[in-house]
Amino acid sequence: MLQINSIKTSFTLLSALLLISCKQANTQSITKSNTAIIVPEFNADSAYRYTAEQVAFGPRVPNTKAHQECGNYFTETFRRFGADVTEQNATLYTYKRYAIQAKNIIASFNADSKNRILLCAHWDTRPFADHDADPANYLTAIDGANDGAGACGILLEIARLIGQQLPPDKGIDIIFFDAEDWGTPEFEQAQYGSTGWCLGSEYWAKNPHTPNYTAQFGILLDMASAENARFHKEYFSQQYAKHIVDKVWNAALTLGYDNFFINQPGVPIEDDHRKIFHYRHIPCIDIIQYKPDSPSGCFGDYWHTVDDNMQTVSRETMKAVGQTLLYTLYKL
Repeated sequence: MLQINSIKTSFTLLSALLLISCKQANTQSITKSNTAIIVPEFNADSAYRYTAEQVAFGPRVPNTKAHQECGNYFTETFRRFGADVTEQNATLYTYKRYAIQAKNIIASFNADSKNRILLCAHWDTRPFADHDADPANYLTAIDGANDGAGACGILLEIARLIGQQLPPDKGIDIIFFDAEDWGTPEFEQAQYGSTGWCLGSEYWAKNPHTPNYTAQFGILLDMASAENARFHKEYFSQQYAKHIVDKVWNAALTLGYDNFFINQPGVPIEDDHRKIFHYRHIPCIDIIQYKPDSPSGCFGDYWHTVDDNMQTVSRETMKAVGQTLLYTLYKL
């Protein structure tokens, strides 16, 4: 009888201890799961302003005053946001073997973290309006409001927000690649062939600002700010980093931006993300406008024409892209 009571008493005490222990464990779990990760609110007016400020310098073609002044503007702005900034200067050569002074600009947040994510865009503008309806404009440098400046404007706003609130346990590198848009123009294609694209990203990928640089993944923005832009799942992005494509498109769906991020395959695009994957083996995706019914067969009607000015830029599109990127960084 005493033995049974003793067992019962021991069992009762053990049960009570286990219950307390479970309650404590459950409380810790609930506390952890309820820890709110706040995604910053993307300000499209701010991104639009950064875009307009770039365009105000004039076409940012390497070897010009506008290019030099805009590069200084980026460096000063990134530093104001609290980033560690590296300017990577290089002499690169165009399809005609013409020497240009290029500058990749790298802004690093939480530089000591090994868990890095790469965001990037190109900041130079095309020296030729070779898709313009008027052949008299072929040798005119374009404003590149959407093809260059808009993507940089989105990333500048993201840099501002990251400077105020870092994503948990992450280091972020934002790279503005130079000399992306000096590929062979249409009117000289037969003579020179299709060469000269993505010079700045290729240089960085072969000579990263940090030895043996790597990142979990990369996201490239290109032509990401035009009105009514639609972003399909670019072919090489699907090949290199389908899991990242899925994360970003699912984030857009969650936020209600699936009318911008179309759940359909896109075409192969030769862009900076290919250099990043080929030379650095970083899975990188390209968020880029796809418009198959345009004269170019891929991009907007303004593409590589004198019409790529601030009239093409949409705050609504910038909001969709910027908020989706922030959600991906902070939640996923």
